[in-house]
Amino acid sequence: FFSIDRALPVTENPSREAFCLKIVLRTASNGGILFSQLFGAMELVEGVMELVEVKFYDHVDDSLLRFAAIISQTGGKWVFCRHRERDTYEMPGGHREAGEDILTTARRELREETGAVEFTIKPICVYSVKGTAREQEGPDSETFGMLFAADITSFAALHSEIEEILMTDRPVDHWTYPQIQPKLLDEANRRGCL
Repeated sequence: FFSIDRALPVTENPSREAFCLKIVLRTASNGGILFSQLFGAMELVEGVMELVEVKFYDHVDDSLLRFAAIISQTGGKWVFCRHRERDTYEMPGGHREAGEDILTTARRELREETGAVEFTIKPICVYSVKGTAREQEGPDSETFGMLFAADITSFAALHSEIEEILMTDRPVDHWTYPQIQPKLLDEANRRGCL
């Protein structure tokens, strides 16, 4: 059903993840869900499960910030979006464009992915992700983003790749990035920002 490809490197903080192996699935992805549940901090990426490490910082050099993720609410409800090519939900956010400061990135992504017109937005902290294959970098590559909180008071029609906006009383269960975004919510709560 699956094969063991190679052992993952031991993290700086040895824990239960330190002994996890990278597993290449040879069958349906539903097997990946089972292994993900068994191994914990692993993510299915293009048929390969990998250890994903998320860290938080108060500051890093601005030039390192490549992403903005926005924890969004409206009228006391959580706001999540679903890309038209997925059946899972995520918090609004995306890549920083050339010449853009990270707050401008966050505002642009919030408008594009939720249709937000009027809103307040504030930075929470810097986060980093290490070990994900989405960036086509090595397993030890650490990419940085800024986490924001937004309160949206009005919306307009969507004209983007987003198929659906979900407003709910509690965070979603079907995350697009299940090993990353729930940790961002937890950190924002820990810091008293929500």
